[in-house]
Amino acid sequence: MKELSWFLLLVAFVPQILAQLPVEKIYGVNLGSWLLLEAWMLPQEWTDMGGQICSDCAQCIETEFAFAKAYPDTVDQTFAKHWDSWFTQSDLQDLKNAGINTLRIPLGYWIIEALVERPAENYPRGGLEYLRRGLGWIRDAGMHVILDHHALPGVQTPGMEFAGQCTDDVQFYTPHNYHRALVWTAVMTTLSHLDPQFSSVFSIEAINEPIRDASKTPGYGDFQKNFVKTVRAVETLLGIQVTGYSANLPASLPTTNFTAALQQACSMSLFDANIVDALADAIPILLGIGSQYGLAGTFTSELFNSRRSPLVTGFMDTNWQYDIGSNPADAAIGPQGYDHHIYYSFGGVAAPNPTAYMQSICNFQSIQHEAALGNSPLWVGEWGLPTEFYPSDSFLKQWGDAQKWAYSQSAGWIYWNFKAEISNMTNGTQLARQWSYLEGVNMGLLTQDPASYFDDNVCQPYINKTSPQSRSGPTEDIAVANARVVNRSTPGNVPSLKPSSHGRGRFAKKHHLF
Repeated sequence: MKELSWFLLLVAFVPQILAQLPVEKIYGVNLGSWLLLEAWMLPQEWTDMGGQICSDCAQCIETEFAFAKAYPDTVDQTFAKHWDSWFTQSDLQDLKNAGINTLRIPLGYWIIEALVERPAENYPRGGLEYLRRGLGWIRDAGMHVILDHHALPGVQTPGMEFAGQCTDDVQFYTPHNYHRALVWTAVMTTLSHLDPQFSSVFSIEAINEPIRDASKTPGYGDFQKNFVKTVRAVETLLGIQVTGYSANLPASLPTTNFTAALQQACSMSLFDANIVDALADAIPILLGIGSQYGLAGTFTSELFNSRRSPLVTGFMDTNWQYDIGSNPADAAIGPQGYDHHIYYSFGGVAAPNPTAYMQSICNFQSIQHEAALGNSPLWVGEWGLPTEFYPSDSFLKQWGDAQKWAYSQSAGWIYWNFKAEISNMTNGTQLARQWSYLEGVNMGLLTQDPASYFDDNVCQPYINKTSPQSRSGPTEDIAVANARVVNRSTPGNVPSLKPSSHGRGRFAKKHHLF
């Protein structure tokens, strides 16, 4: 057993050195529902905007796609007001005061407007301006950012608000939409290195919560590899040294016109064909962004040799998928991190009572199991206080402590979400009580210092006292594998520790969380 423990420690330790994380431990929150709105998190604001709430998000105006289609003449102005008010400098200061050092920003592909294929696709325009403004605030605050590609071209997961369009017609897993996602990647990588507003970005996550059944995601393993190659191709052209990657660039490439360097590299086929195609299509988009945001010189005439470190490429951990899914560790070139999502509130993890929850989380083994598969460093990129039962404040304090203790065995954690609406439609603070980090701190349910605990020994009574109703680690994945079909209309049937979570809005309401 000692030999196994040392092996797991070594597996976890070595990649963490390579990952070049900007902090010793990630203490983060998601900026959910800012640049990718999910109506369940702010139902009063959403209905005031003109949206709707219904039992099936495909049947009403409950997503950005549906809203843009319903209000084509006013959607941009309406969303500009939301972007301006949902995440503010005051919010950021509150987060900094609460000890948060990392922000994961969920984004739709339409933040790069040129990728939207109108008129078939409908989304609000203008979000990039607010992203750049917010990133500037975050940079000035000395905090760090993961750009999370949360909603992908063609929709990557059926029936979910977080995909931007609620539909069962999933088209992401096709050559055309893989290509569009790689173009998005090339643009975002370039901005992350050359736009001063993006200097707080240390990681780009390729995709949020793909379909869990790998048999329904053809080509996803190749996409993972091409995503990494796209990031590294841009960085190599920028003069950034990436361990394990060499493109043997000719000395004739320009060093004072990055878009010209991209064009020449494409004409010389210095990279794989899929990467060349993505870089080529990124060039006019970058030129357009440069013209719009005063970056034309940055992209076309200034010395562009970057002194920044390589970005950390990010993926959901390998056990997110079942049925012989691909291992994202196989795609790694240079620093790479892995994102693990975990919610207990949808059932199938532990019996719905405090003791079973504590026994389960205090014996959490997924971090070690993922490390043994090369998925390290790993952070828990989504978690929260929601439960299947109505919890007392005293239990929520214990529940928060125990989760932080368990997840801090990894590279860190990122809470979903930084805030949630408080209104009559959310029964006052009942939604925010379990979904808002800031409200959790304000209510005394989470510690002011994210590295501290109300009870340093919170898990001591529960360690190694698991039961069949308290599952973590490999059994989590067995539960997922046995659940080929999820009935999204009945939350009690959701079998997974990590459900396609942003259906959590509809599920949460049916669990009477607010």
